[in-house]
Amino acid sequence: MTIQKLPGQYQIEGSNQDDNSSGYKGILDLQLDENNRVKAKWLINNNQEQFGTGFFKHNILVINFNYKGEDNVIYKGVVVYKCVTNDILEGFWSEKHGNPLYLGEERCFRIKKTPIPIN
Repeated sequence: MTIQKLPGQYQIEGSNQDDNSSGYKGILDLQLDENNRVKAKWLINNNQEQFGTGFFKHNILVINFNYKGEDNVIYKGVVVYKCVTNDILEGFWSEKHGNPLYLGEERCFRIKKTPIPIN
């Protein structure tokens, strides 16, 4: 995979960094900036936005992310994705103040746009 093939939207399924691996779903949007750095935006469970920047090499995508919690505190972490195919990413993540005994996990599936037929 090349970095130019990364941009797009992905459906995500994940589990949190805790002992009961509570699950979540959402959307991940990946874009490239003018320097080919990755810009990421997550929408988790239709209500929590997270933002990140990262880099890509040897089919590995690393993104430092942050978000504002319900307590108005900014939380930070890092996610590492392996590009399984051009359309599937598998990853794990950790937050700075998360439970250090666990890692969160995430699978991402590219959302393919269906072409509109021309009549």
